[in-house]
Amino acid sequence: MITWSRLDRAAGGLAFDLGLYAVSAGFAAITAVTSTLLPHRAWGAVAAWGYAAAAIAVLVQWLAGNRDPRLRAAITGVVWIATAWLPMLIQSVERAGGRTDRAQEEVLVVEDGGSRLLHHATPYLSDDTIARLPADERLLGYLPYQPGMSLFGLPRAVAGDSWVTDARVWFLLATTVALALAVALVRGPRVLRAVQLTTVLPVCALTVATGGDDLPVLALCLLSLALCARSRWGWAGVAAGLAAALKLFALPIVAVLLIHALTRRRLGRFAIGAVALPVLAILPPLVRDPGALFDNVIGFPLGHGVVTSPAASPFPGHLIASGLPGGRLIAAGLLGLAGVAIAVWLVRRPPRTAYAAALFCGYGLLAAILLMPSTRFGYLLYPVALLAWAPALALGGSAEARDRVEEGTGGRATAYT
Repeated sequence: MITWSRLDRAAGGLAFDLGLYAVSAGFAAITAVTSTLLPHRAWGAVAAWGYAAAAIAVLVQWLAGNRDPRLRAAITGVVWIATAWLPMLIQSVERAGGRTDRAQEEVLVVEDGGSRLLHHATPYLSDDTIARLPADERLLGYLPYQPGMSLFGLPRAVAGDSWVTDARVWFLLATTVALALAVALVRGPRVLRAVQLTTVLPVCALTVATGGDDLPVLALCLLSLALCARSRWGWAGVAAGLAAALKLFALPIVAVLLIHALTRRRLGRFAIGAVALPVLAILPPLVRDPGALFDNVIGFPLGHGVVTSPAASPFPGHLIASGLPGGRLIAAGLLGLAGVAIAVWLVRRPPRTAYAAALFCGYGLLAAILLMPSTRFGYLLYPVALLAWAPALALGGSAEARDRVEEGTGGRATAYT
């Protein structure tokens, strides 16, 4: 941690900024030339210029001897617009104009879910219904998310095809609001780095521009952690519950935060929103068609759908599942062992601070992503952001930080000072 702290502070933070933007520019340029996914290529062709300009701006700031964090923050904001907002808006406009290669499948899936929600009171189709679709439409017939995600598809269902009704626009607006609230709650010297690794990092900016459904889930989880750090347990539960109403990926984070709230003797206040909101979101489709809900949210992600998920990033779990005899069972066993180890750790050393909870969630999700038989590279944005926000939560001047000092546990954050 000390090595990371020194790297982070070098030249007042400018050395890391320069490296981040320069490497990101190279990544975007390579993506623009080599990616097999056309939305990714389109993102790289725009984002590479934004990252390159930012690297030059930081270099000029460094040579001028100006280490003003406000200027660094302004550059970060401009970079986010240039590498996430702008590519996303360009692709949305081009898609509204008739281009069919300007959005990833999840955008279409969410928008179709919104249309079904509007017209049929459930965003889900059953396996039997999907099996009757043309073969090339069956994959897009699944909505492997919680019912709340389909709300982002309602603008297109109500107002028709337009760049404004593109689900990515609404993903990004929700993300921006949640992140802005989290930043306002935490502040402190580490927030800028946390924001950079949640917004302008290529895995995040690329996701915003081409798909985007994970960003509001992540932002709401970070907001919940920030609210926990400020001892605003009721609202923290609401933020966590909203995240869980969007995607099952938020449930491990919610589980950790429930334990964290229990250690602070605030479980009841937190659990009202954290548990009630996802349950309320599930009830309408559960009543309407419980089989379709199970087929989409549980069956399809586990490989029991009419078609299988194309998620196949070359992480250890996928390589084991696809390259060894009985590999899927081996990978599942390793994932199960990791889950048991994490559960034991959670029981023996429950997170008593939002800082500890963020670390727990970050490392736990990283282990799960690496060992899952079917996963996506983009899921790494979750552990990266959670681990980046942990120091900010520890040093943000929160009410919880003062509680740690009173309880004699404040030294846990000294490695970051």
